[in-house]
Amino acid sequence: MCLALPAKIDEKNGDDAWVSLGETRMKVNLVMTPEAEAGDWVLVHAGFAIQQVTEEVAKETWQIFSAMTAEEGGSGP
Repeated sequence: MCLALPAKIDEKNGDDAWVSLGETRMKVNLVMTPEAEAGDWVLVHAGFAIQQVTEEVAKETWQIFSAMTAEEGGSGP
């Protein structure tokens, strides 16, 4: 299964950015979302920000993901 998760951009440096996915921080490529800036939310898949999303959509997605992982006995972000 392929899954893209919302992340908030903490720092942007050209086509690269550091994002926060829950409590995890990672470096992603912004080549598909060049207009995204620090403070914006993006969907991250395989190390790439593939689409910008609103904060409302990002938080709703994390709530759904957390509920799904809780049902399976895992932990969310």
